[in-house]
Amino acid sequence: MQPYKKLFTYWFAVIIYDLTVDFTKSYIKSFKLKEQMDGAARSGKQNIVEGSEGMQTSLKSAIKLTGVAKASFEELIGDLEDYLRQNNLKQFPKNNPKIEIFRQKAAVLIKKLSDFYKNESLVRNLSNLSYLEKYFNTSSVEEKVNLLLTLCHQETFLLNKQVLSLEEKHKTEGGLTEKLYKARVQHRGY
Repeated sequence: MQPYKKLFTYWFAVIIYDLTVDFTKSYIKSFKLKEQMDGAARSGKQNIVEGSEGMQTSLKSAIKLTGVAKASFEELIGDLEDYLRQNNLKQFPKNNPKIEIFRQKAAVLIKKLSDFYKNESLVRNLSNLSYLEKYFNTSSVEEKVNLLLTLCHQETFLLNKQVLSLEEKHKTEGGLTEKLYKARVQHRGY
């Protein structure tokens, strides 16, 4: 079993990555910018996977990789905000009814995915981007960018909490080196 598939942050990252690739394919003319935006979304997702897997041997690595994932999504936020500004589109305020609907729908979908990730049909629907667009009901490019921004903001919020939680765990339980040293001392009896 892949433990990262239980993380909300992983499923946010999957959705953000898929929607970013779809968005850049349709709306970004610059190949370099498209690659950067796709790369930031992919990097965020992959660093969550690596951080989760790395936690088995090094909590310190997990903290670093989760922080890198957060930074990748922050980079994507900057690119999306630039896109809105450069195309004279509005960034919806946090309290915009559409943003609140996006956040609620994302929370429901993410919870389902993390609880039932073995449900192949639900996971398969994720790669069907028209399913996500219908699910979130985005009709304009402005709404699509604001949806991505909303998801990225939720993701960075959760990743920040994840980093703080990992740091607390490291503080209370120690890292691998400390655990190995303690085991060696106990084995030697002094």
